[in-house]
Amino acid sequence: MNSPVAWALVFHIIGFVFWVGGLLVTTTVLALHTQQESPEARLPLEHLEVKLLRGMAHPGAAITVLAGLTVVWIQPGYIHQHWLQAKLFLVAILIALDLVAYTRAKAFHKGEIKLERRECMILHGAISLVFLGILILVLIKPF
Repeated sequence: MNSPVAWALVFHIIGFVFWVGGLLVTTTVLALHTQQESPEARLPLEHLEVKLLRGMAHPGAAITVLAGLTVVWIQPGYIHQHWLQAKLFLVAILIALDLVAYTRAKAFHKGEIKLERRECMILHGAISLVFLGILILVLIKPF
């Protein structure tokens, strides 16, 4: 299958891997960052978090969304499938979780908030659950 849809799906999956992978690693690093007292230890972690979000997760999200829109544009009937509608709902939740992680990390870096390890791990778990939900919907297509 060497069709435009197949190529769009390849980019969709690659983007999704970068997006979710970047978010999961970022929340793990953030959890470690919250436990560091030394500025010498905190600064490299902050730089890593910014690089993961701006260089991996957010470009991955953009590729995922653009490739997904391309698939629906090429095959508009796709949007009427119930599993896809449920998947899009989970994608909206993932976007919200991404925004929460980004804004919390940014405020933490500026010293505006005190971020707790527990909050980072809850975000990590929520992102993981949404990822698993999307994976199940795509692979099983339960409805």
